[in-house]
Parts: sequence; C-alpha cells; structure tokens
Amino acid sequence: MSNRKLIRTTLAEVKGKERIVPQPRERERSNNGSHRGTGGGDRDGGREPGRENARAQQSSVQVRKRTPPPMETNAELFYYKKQIDAHTPMVIVLLDGEEIEGTIEWYDRGALKVNRKSAPNLLLLKRNVKYMFKAEDRVAEAAE
Repeated sequence: MSNRKLIRTTLAEVKGKERIVPQPRERERSNNGSHRGTGGGDRDGGREPGRENARAQQSSVQVRKRTPPPMETNAELFYYKKQIDAHTPMVIVLLDGEEIEGTIEWYDRGALKVNRKSAPNLLLLKRNVKYMFKAEDRVAEAAE
C-alpha cells in the first residue's frame, strides 16, 4: 500500500468554493460587455452597483497614493542650526549689496542675530537678506 493521503472535502468547503469562484468570472464578463440574460440592453438604467463601488474604491486608492510634497522642508532651519552649532563665520549679503560678516547666534521665523568681532552685533530681518555663504568660501575665491 502506498503512503498517499486521502483528502476528503466537506460540503461546506465545496459550497464556499462555489461562492468565491463565480465572482471573478462575473467581473470578467462585465468588463467584456457581455452579461447573462441581458442581451446587451440597459441594466437598471445602465448602471451596475458593483461597478460604482469598484470605481469609488479605485479612485480613493489613487488619491491615497498621490500625496503632494510638503510645503515646508525645514532645510533652511537645518542649515541655520548646523552653522550655529559649528560657529561658522558667515557672510550675509543684504538686498542693497552690503555684506555683513559674523556668526549666527540664533534665528526665528523672521530674523537672524549675527555676532560680529569688530563691530556691534546685529539683528537682521530675513526679508532684507539677499543670500549668505560661508566666509571661508570667499577667502578661497580671493586666493585663486
């Protein structure tokens, strides 16, 4: 005698399989445009409730996948914090072309406090700052 195992299915398992299998077949037929017993005519005003639910679920899934990028990346704040912690000498160029050299002591939403060695410390409004760079970058350009 062989070691094969006899598998017996119960009536409940057979009924459960019958319920699961026809649903995908029904969807495939509706996608091809053919449906049992309709002859291709109007079905309930041309709408199938199953299709509407499927479309609603698909649209909600698409909306969840497409999230817009964040408005604030905090890159500016990260840069300020890095320069403050390292006490990096910075050159801050204002809108009128004036250059201020010093280290950034602190910042907030609209201002920077700059400590200078040979002059008084300043509180600069960010709206007046054109750009800034590290003082060592200016020295490297002048040497070349």
